[in-house]
Amino acid sequence: MSSFDSDEEQLEMDEFPDGDEELCVQRYTPNYGTMYEQEQHASDLGPFHKESTCLVGTKYGLLTANGAGLMSKCMVDFDGNEDSVFFADGQRRIDFILVYEEEPRKQGDQKRMRSILSKKRKRAFFQENLKEAGLEIEATRSVLDFKTIFLKLHAPWEVLCRYAEVLHIKLPLQSNDLKQKTSTFNCITKLFSVSEDKIPPEDEFFTAPFEMDRIKSFHTEDRDAFFTPATRSRIVNYILNRCEYKKGKPNKFGIAKLLGSNTYKAAYTLHDCKFNQKSSDPACPNERYLLYQEWAHPKNFYKLQPLDLIRKYYGEKIGIYFAWLGFYTGMLAIAGFAGLLCFIFGILTMDDSTWSQEVCDPEIGGRIIMCPQCDRDCLYWRLNITCQSSRKLSIFDNYGTLAYAVFMAIWVTVFLEFWKRRQAELEYEWDTVELEQEEPRRPEYEAKCTIPKKNPVTQEEELVPYSACGKCMRLFCGGSTVLFWISLIIASVVAIIVYRLAVFFEFSVNLPKAIDDDLEPLKDYLTPQMATSVTASLINFVFIMILNIIYERVAIMITDFELPRTQTDYENSLTLKMFLFQFVNYYSSCFYIAFFKGKVVGYPGDPVYWLGRFRNEECDPGGCLIELSTQLLIVMGGKAIWNNIQEVLIPWLKNLISRCQTKSSENVIPRWEQDYQLQPISKLGLFYEYLEMVIQFGFATIFVASFPLAPLLALINNIIEIRVDAWKITTQFRRILPVKAQDIGAWLPILNGVAIFAAVTNALIIAFTSDMIPRLVYYWTLSVQPYGEYSSPTMRGYINSTLSVFRIADFSNISKPINLPSWFDPENDTTCRYRDLRYPPGHPLEYHHSLYFWHIMAAKLAFIIVTEHIVFGVKFLVSYWIPDVPEHIKEKIKREKYLTQKILHESHLTAWHNKMTDATRNLIKGSISLKGQDMDV
Repeated sequence: MSSFDSDEEQLEMDEFPDGDEELCVQRYTPNYGTMYEQEQHASDLGPFHKESTCLVGTKYGLLTANGAGLMSKCMVDFDGNEDSVFFADGQRRIDFILVYEEEPRKQGDQKRMRSILSKKRKRAFFQENLKEAGLEIEATRSVLDFKTIFLKLHAPWEVLCRYAEVLHIKLPLQSNDLKQKTSTFNCITKLFSVSEDKIPPEDEFFTAPFEMDRIKSFHTEDRDAFFTPATRSRIVNYILNRCEYKKGKPNKFGIAKLLGSNTYKAAYTLHDCKFNQKSSDPACPNERYLLYQEWAHPKNFYKLQPLDLIRKYYGEKIGIYFAWLGFYTGMLAIAGFAGLLCFIFGILTMDDSTWSQEVCDPEIGGRIIMCPQCDRDCLYWRLNITCQSSRKLSIFDNYGTLAYAVFMAIWVTVFLEFWKRRQAELEYEWDTVELEQEEPRRPEYEAKCTIPKKNPVTQEEELVPYSACGKCMRLFCGGSTVLFWISLIIASVVAIIVYRLAVFFEFSVNLPKAIDDDLEPLKDYLTPQMATSVTASLINFVFIMILNIIYERVAIMITDFELPRTQTDYENSLTLKMFLFQFVNYYSSCFYIAFFKGKVVGYPGDPVYWLGRFRNEECDPGGCLIELSTQLLIVMGGKAIWNNIQEVLIPWLKNLISRCQTKSSENVIPRWEQDYQLQPISKLGLFYEYLEMVIQFGFATIFVASFPLAPLLALINNIIEIRVDAWKITTQFRRILPVKAQDIGAWLPILNGVAIFAAVTNALIIAFTSDMIPRLVYYWTLSVQPYGEYSSPTMRGYINSTLSVFRIADFSNISKPINLPSWFDPENDTTCRYRDLRYPPGHPLEYHHSLYFWHIMAAKLAFIIVTEHIVFGVKFLVSYWIPDVPEHIKEKIKREKYLTQKILHESHLTAWHNKMTDATRNLIKGSISLKGQDMDV
């Protein structure tokens, strides 16, 4: 071994008390970098010999000698084949890549040296344990950065078989012999499907959990294809997550901790080729290239997704997400088309809206003087200044919207029920029906298992990480933290409301003065209500984004503290926390506008104040529906733009910088180094994609009664989202580690909850936010005799009947306006109007709610009850009529179970029976021969 200074040697021995000093010394060769770079790097090693570059441990059976010949043993030169995904021998496939950097040690920096030596020791022990687990390792130095080392891992056949049995991985038994039923819509879907010449359909097999003792029963003719690259990567990842890296420390294991401590820089699986160029290797299937050309490329926006190839390349978890997203987008096409028809109906009937005409009529709306909407500084105003907002409101607040809200309640049920059927098909086709029984425990969970507990199923004692009391405490702490953050959101919403109240006063006073002659055309649109709504929505959106960023980290910390048993449990727990937070964060401002704004405002003589100071804001005389639509449009649009910037633009810029740096090098870059330059994808990357879509689903269903175009906007966004997500994971990120997934997890019950909540919310919006019910009551009851002056139902006079009268002399000193508009005549104009249903001045019950108010309130409650019963009744019937599992899938599952029983079990019973029969015959023959011998004697 190379000689060290005494201090350095003692330091290393202190770090390695077991005598596992790191050895493997290796010479720098001209194959890597310039001579100057080699000498400079060697000089950075300080007191170490200049030939000392590669360190591993002697105790682990690795190289101990020194000299020029070690390069061929420790490192393998890159052969120049940039498309290869095999070891240097061209036979063994690379199943995983580990990356680390050799850090130079400077003399005198003992703390840094201890850290470097500790990392080297962990790597040495870890890699030796990987070898003991059966993995084969080949090391190659980077062609761009001399310090970077790539470890290529390969799992031999025996290792794959052993762990396939441990993980209960389902593998092919025999070809599927059941006839496939052709879909009724097959001729239509073919027009949008990917050509089978480019991506041929996969062969279908009946499968069963792998058993080594029954390997002859499985379809193992082609060993190279028996374990797909995705399955191989899963098995190697399982080994990496459970391999120890420190001797005598039971909780010191797993590649995740080594990545977290920067011992390894990266761990990933390889793409099989470049995304925009086919591999020159004839053994490469070029699946990444096919996915880019036929799926991720924008030209294919109208095509169906090649789900089988997505699942094969990226695993079931990614496949089920894109299957759900594609199914959801297809169903949105129906909802979006219906919403567009509703919107067109609103535009066509806009000029026929009698109440809107009355607002705009100079003889009606132009003569109605409205009371000031704030204290002292606000002015009297005429109703017809809200003409444009009333016309826009009539587009969304009409009978078509009522029908559309009922339609969407049924659509949501149909969507979820048909998705359950589609999910059942994918579960069977992708062999995830019994996934819950085979999912292993999380390494983080296993590392904390120290408390013995009796398993109620096996009746055997096993170790768990916490007692029942400890688990309750963890859940209590997690729940308390979530409630705290939800309270923080509510506090931010209150702050936004206070801002709205304060700024509305300022806009009411200063906005008319700020609009000069050049902006006079905007005067009808730029009202104080609209300016307040837009600015408050923008500020609320900024608050949403900031709180999201902070809470994401908090939610992950809470879930890590709870220590769920499996990865599915972990994601379900995190899903619930994140959704509760996001639900309150995104929807709270919309709920305020829909159900609280303008509902408790009092009347001009006795207004309601927030915090004893800010007068509660009122809705436009046409209602708050148009403001709710504005809020939805800003939040939905802003969220889509922000997500695309965060998810696409940032990784693209990082990769662009990396490519620019690489272009300066003339070296041929191997496949593993090309992938290393791509961006790593977060473990929760897919979780955020689901969360984004579920929040969008809420916007498209919960508030659809106020904005019928929401499903259409969601449809357009999702058509782009599918291709953007596909482009992102195919071109900008390293290959995602294939993971099994049975379904969309906790998102399905969340979607069911959103669907039920949407039915209730839309009924409440129509009843309390829109003017649909008051108009119907007026049309059928109050407009005709004996209550009204007309002989047949009509909407004429509706505006006058829904605006109460207030005597100006009844203003308090706090509320009385100090300035009067130029057109106001104090002698003749003695009253003003406000939006409410109260008795006029002079009535015995003046300023109390009128009988008309209570009639309308009763009608609203009756509408909610009847609508909800109809909607939930239809939902129940649809759920009952549409089975969750298609009949042909049930047949396939039964057939597969039968074959499994026959091939794997009955065949062994038959073999055992034959052996016993042969043994019996041999015994009988032996006894007969013995009798014959006795008789001869």
